[in-house]
Amino acid sequence: MKQHKVLASILAAALLAGSAGNLQAGNEDRAGQAGASELLINPWARSSGWAGANTSGIRGLEAMYFNVAGTAFTKRTELMFCRTNWLSGAGININSFGFTQRVGETGAIGLGVMSMDFGDIPITTTDLPEGGIGTFRPNFTNIGLSYAKGFSENIYGGIVLRAISQSTADVAARGVAIDAGIQYVTGKYEQLKFGIALRNVGPRMRFSGDGLSFRGVAPSGTYSMTIEQRSSDFELPTLINIGGSYDFYFSKDSTSMKNNRITVAGNFVSNSFQKDNYRLGVEYAWRSMLMIRAGYDYEAGILDEETRTTAFTGPSAGITLELPFSKRGSTFAIDYSYRATNPFNGVHSFGARINL
Repeated sequence: MKQHKVLASILAAALLAGSAGNLQAGNEDRAGQAGASELLINPWARSSGWAGANTSGIRGLEAMYFNVAGTAFTKRTELMFCRTNWLSGAGININSFGFTQRVGETGAIGLGVMSMDFGDIPITTTDLPEGGIGTFRPNFTNIGLSYAKGFSENIYGGIVLRAISQSTADVAARGVAIDAGIQYVTGKYEQLKFGIALRNVGPRMRFSGDGLSFRGVAPSGTYSMTIEQRSSDFELPTLINIGGSYDFYFSKDSTSMKNNRITVAGNFVSNSFQKDNYRLGVEYAWRSMLMIRAGYDYEAGILDEETRTTAFTGPSAGITLELPFSKRGSTFAIDYSYRATNPFNGVHSFGARINL
């Protein structure tokens, strides 16, 4: 037990050191200087339904996005798939899938994949600005491998190693990032939760490929040559999630108290390259079968169209229907969430999960 507490303390110290040494919270002067911004997109339906406010209590595969410590609560095996219509009307879809698997008494491993589909984009040139010479498909994909563990009855921690790939037909950038997180659970019925996670820490990335080169003619005009241009490096959008939540139950009987639950959650996001976010969410659950949630994601200037710097206007909502299908407690769930935007017609996410 003592060793587990020491390991948890080391991980907490690493998170705090990273936050003090690497982050400049909410620095608007650095906006636009980071790349790989798809790492900031929540591709999952359940957590996005209450604005990502549940960093402290998130569970299963979705925890790989907010706070990987939550994957340690996987009981056996969880499989998930989600499709998101990103900024409806823009023609962009996001497919995400993966699994978490219990290993040992207190550990869990996970694999999560997120891929963005931009559809077919016409190829244009200075001579043919209208296209007509074919299409291309950008490919934005990241793959995460995680391990999480319960260090004690109250403290859980984990780490994610994520591979990042951005490419077109002739230009690509690849990199790696590391996430780490801790959750603390306490109370007679584990109703009080706290969480902190450091995300998207990694070396700079750079684009390279044939698309950055062109054929030129020597000044003498006697021969031609290939000239390669170098792109600038860009940093990853590092951030810290800090959150807490509390579960309210409507029964004093510990055997049936979880029939009706209301959870209130809050989360602060300290961003390195954009405004900070303040997220609040609430979820009602009936017997862990029907869950309804809503949330609000606030950042400076979001209430005024003239000062808003994001397409999102703040509100979000979602619903989950989860039904058992075996005596050992296996369940099948369908998730849906909506995030309000202006312009575009919002973000719609549809997910399915199986807990074996």
